[in-house]
Amino acid sequence: MRGAGVIDRYQYLLLMGLCLLVTLPLEFLLGARVYRRPRPLVLALLVVVIVFSVWDIAGILRDHWTYSPTFTTGIHLIFGMPLEELVFFLVIPICGLLTYEAVGTVLRWLRRPRAGTATELDDRA
Repeated sequence: MRGAGVIDRYQYLLLMGLCLLVTLPLEFLLGARVYRRPRPLVLALLVVVIVFSVWDIAGILRDHWTYSPTFTTGIHLIFGMPLEELVFFLVIPICGLLTYEAVGTVLRWLRRPRAGTATELDDRA
């Protein structure tokens, strides 16, 4: 049962890794173009990381919430924020952007006129 404790400590980070892994195909298969535009991605992440880190640190310092040492690595950043929180603030927005861009791509594909449709035939007349 000793090995289960090690897995538990990395459970949160493993979950974040799986989130990235599951959404990664959206970049390549559906052309989400999130990773291929690093500047807008970094700017979007900066806002999220700053706002939510301040919020999180305030909650920690005021004892509004705590984090289970059983399910976290024990690595703490500034003011006691667990590493997993920072990872969450990076991973979840990336997954959200990938999903948003992929859905936009699919919707554009669906809206594209197809050859021989009534609209295209009317335009030729």
